[in-house]
Amino acid sequence: MKRTQLFLGLALIFSALALGYVVGQNQSHSTEAQEVDAAGTQTGDILYWRAPMDPTETYDGPGKSKMGMDLIPVYANEDSAPQRPAGTVTISEGVSQQMGVRYGEVHRMDLYRSITTVGEVKINDERITQVNARFSGWVSNLLVGFEGSAVTKGQVLLEMYSPELVTTQDEYIRALNYRDNLPTSASESSKANATRLVEAAKNRLLNWEVDAEFIGHLDHLREPQQTVPIRASASGIVLTKDVIEGGYVARGSNLFKIVDLSEVWVHASFYDYELPWISEGQEVEVALSYLPGTVYKGVISYIYPILREQARDVHVRIVVPNKSGNLKPGMFANVQLAGKTMKDVVVVPTEAVIRSGSRSLVFVADGSGSFEPREVETGGEGGPGNGLVYVIRGLEAGEQVVTSAQFLIDSESRLQEAIQKMRNNKAGGGSSVPGDMSKMDHSGAGVSDMGDMKMDGAVKKTEAKPDSVKNTLMKHDH
Repeated sequence: MKRTQLFLGLALIFSALALGYVVGQNQSHSTEAQEVDAAGTQTGDILYWRAPMDPTETYDGPGKSKMGMDLIPVYANEDSAPQRPAGTVTISEGVSQQMGVRYGEVHRMDLYRSITTVGEVKINDERITQVNARFSGWVSNLLVGFEGSAVTKGQVLLEMYSPELVTTQDEYIRALNYRDNLPTSASESSKANATRLVEAAKNRLLNWEVDAEFIGHLDHLREPQQTVPIRASASGIVLTKDVIEGGYVARGSNLFKIVDLSEVWVHASFYDYELPWISEGQEVEVALSYLPGTVYKGVISYIYPILREQARDVHVRIVVPNKSGNLKPGMFANVQLAGKTMKDVVVVPTEAVIRSGSRSLVFVADGSGSFEPREVETGGEGGPGNGLVYVIRGLEAGEQVVTSAQFLIDSESRLQEAIQKMRNNKAGGGSSVPGDMSKMDHSGAGVSDMGDMKMDGAVKKTEAKPDSVKNTLMKHDH
């Protein structure tokens, strides 16, 4: 009796559960159909159905996704219009505001690039003067005794004693006396010969760079001088001194090296991709970090023809006036220049361009909420703050482009384009129905392997109950 009551109770429970499941499924499908009809009435025709968690999982009709979730309809006004380019995205104004979408205008202008780099102050090689000895002798009086001394052109640097120079002075004085002591009755040829002797001796002194003032003293005193002054041939700073007082100096020896620092060079380094913006003759601004607010104007005089392989840069020589002397060789300076101007080119804000490595992309807004992905070819960057990029082709002046949140739009665009390609590939094949029921085997083969079938979680729970009931009954039989 008890066993019979137990059977009846379990049977009632099982029947109630089965009935509830069937009723629930019917209500679910009924509600889904109502929602679909209502949505279709509001938004238009349904193009296809997709999985909520995977938009690339699409079907031609309603049903369940692979994860057991209800499919979501995609309506005609949500999908990319056929006449629009692939990947075009439509976003409502409210969503655009929440995403922080901003826009920039495509326009034409004269584009320049502001380039900032670091340079090193160098000596201007064209303003270096070498003082050397034209004759042999000894330094009897050294008047400039250390490097770094400031000298002026014509200033006496040292005095030298040279036996051969004393001999030449004596010859010059003798020639002068001979010419001056000729009688008035002397022939013209004799007078001419005497004059030639004076000029020959004087030219030897001049060739040894004996200045005219010293020679004038000889004309007046008519007595050889034991020492001869060596003067600076240019104004500047003594860069090197290779002589000491009392030392012997051979003919051709270097005595002093003088450099004029009133004009210096600044060697600046520019990367190879910046070279198209640089040309000789451009004006440059040079500033020192320890003198804020002071700017020196310079001009690019030479662009070196060799690229340094390790640094991947090119040296550029800039000539800068340095009357104040603040620019000292060896200092580092900040260099800024406005690169040469590109006339009347199409430009967009730099942040509008999405660079993926293989291509550059911008999103063009039509003003109605649609965003078209468009591939562009870009050139160099420039403009104020280098915030603009030159567009060689792909855009026209007056168009609006997205300058922020374009990565979110790009993600949606790629997704829409992928879905559209999948739908186009399926256009020539069979229908896509959830679970692909048309391919199921209805012959009954493999019934003994029902335990290996993959089913939705709700069905698995329902099918598991008879086994549990059977096990319960077996326990009571024993």
